Amino acid sequence: MKLIRATACAAFLGAAGLFASLSPLAAQDLAPNARRATLSVSGEGLASAVPDMATLTSGVVSEGKTAREALDANSAAVATMIEAIRTAGIESRDISTSGFSVQPQYAPQKKEGEPLRIASYQVNNAVTVRLRDLGKLGDLLDQLVTNGANQISGIAFDIADPARLEDTARAEAVKDARHQADIIAQAAGVRLVRVVSIASEAGPQPMPRMMMAARAEKMDSVPVEAGETQVRAGVTVVYEIEPL
Repeated sequence: MKLIRATACAAFLGAAGLFASLSPLAAQDLAPNARRATLSVSGEGLASAVPDMATLTSGVVSEGKTAREALDANSAAVATMIEAIRTAGIESRDISTSGFSVQPQYAPQKKEGEPLRIASYQVNNAVTVRLRDLGKLGDLLDQLVTNGANQISGIAFDIADPARLEDTARAEAVKDARHQADIIAQAAGVRLVRVVSIASEAGPQPMPRMMMAARAEKMDSVPVEAGETQVRAGVTVVYEIEPL
């Protein structure tokens, strides 16, 4: 028993002597809580592409003396409008009703305190259309108005498969963060050692540009321009640094 205790004591003293003989830098590296300084930078990446699809809302507003009269007129007009949409090659899956309302229209009050009187009824029926071939957009707008639509709004351009564009934006954001880190490190007289962490923002953000009207000598269809759709991505990268 005394021999075991003596052996253990000698091992402890040997380890203590070895630790004491290490240089201050080596001792610091062995310390469990030793940490180098860090540098945090944010990077931003942009990627753009020409849109290949669009969505729009087309509707019909009808009025009648009674709600029934207004509804019948509206239903007939909307049916004609939807038929024109299908004739343009739009599939049923890309056509959906997005709004429907029946509202009374009140006559102006001739004098103060006079009871409100319903003069007519207004029916509004709106349909959202997804167009997967932008080359048909001008003709579609023309056909919508020709076939009963008296409201068109919310034209938005997009990309059917944005994954590649998003990946490009993310890669550019990481490159931008590294570029900034290199500049800051060089100015501060430090060296980037390794990446400690990377945090991405809540996903790439699409930034479609507004539609612009185009000039045309011959108005065969409604002139439209899709412009470009941009995707923005951001990252925050933390680097471990050390003095040069």
